Amino acid sequence: MNPISVTTLNTQIKSLLETTFMQVFVSGEISNLVTHSSGHIYFSIKDDNSTISCVMFKGNTKYLKFELENGQKVQITANITVFVPRGNYQLLCTKIEPDGIGSLALAYEQLKTKLQAKGYFEQSIKKPLPKYPKKIAIVTSATGAAIEDMKKVASSRWNLVELILIPTLVQGNGSIEDIAKNIKFADSLNCDIMIVGRGGGSIEDLWSFNSELVADAIFSSVTPIISAVGHEIDYLISDFVADLRAATPSNAMEIALPSQSEHLLYIDSLIENFQKFKNNF
Repeated sequence: MNPISVTTLNTQIKSLLETTFMQVFVSGEISNLVTHSSGHIYFSIKDDNSTISCVMFKGNTKYLKFELENGQKVQITANITVFVPRGNYQLLCTKIEPDGIGSLALAYEQLKTKLQAKGYFEQSIKKPLPKYPKKIAIVTSATGAAIEDMKKVASSRWNLVELILIPTLVQGNGSIEDIAKNIKFADSLNCDIMIVGRGGGSIEDLWSFNSELVADAIFSSVTPIISAVGHEIDYLISDFVADLRAATPSNAMEIALPSQSEHLLYIDSLIENFQKFKNNF
């Protein structure tokens, strides 16, 4: 029996493992987590008795909805790969989900905790809204129902205000960057109030307003901001960072503007009181 080289043996083991275990689904606890400057993530996954080395390359990390942490229990979809020069095997991760909680829910709580620690939600730094705004910037989609609803409310409530629409992507690829960029642009227009938001949708549709980039833009704004995303039951990170939260885009406009009818009634009462006072003399 002729001996084979170490490289040949490792190559055969690699071929056997990679063709037998083309995809595995495994759960365990993260340890030894390292994020390389290249963007690749290296870690181990373990249970009470065993440990396996893992890697997630940069191309797949962009699909992660939450931050990996040591001690976190996760479910991993992976391929087994063998590094022939060292004779060791590892899991090449294509998907990682938190064990027991949805990835979006975990990402939301992680970011909320992080921003709260940075002071982004402090009530003491919230800016008051002017009572009689002359100019309002609206960062939302130019084609959605939200802008039409806001225009109707503004027209009936206080038609002396000027509305400036900043057409914005509010979901999908590039929407996070577009929202943040347009918040900064709107802040440069010297408006009295800024409304940032969109109409209702699924949690995935609204997710751009749960990003740190958008939160940073809101926090840095000099213009008072009302966050108006989705429906009354939806609470987004933008709601906590903004100076005020509105239940809906229409409600944002109701909050931002005084009531024209109430002021007319008040003027009528002043005229009536003046006439009474005048008649008494």
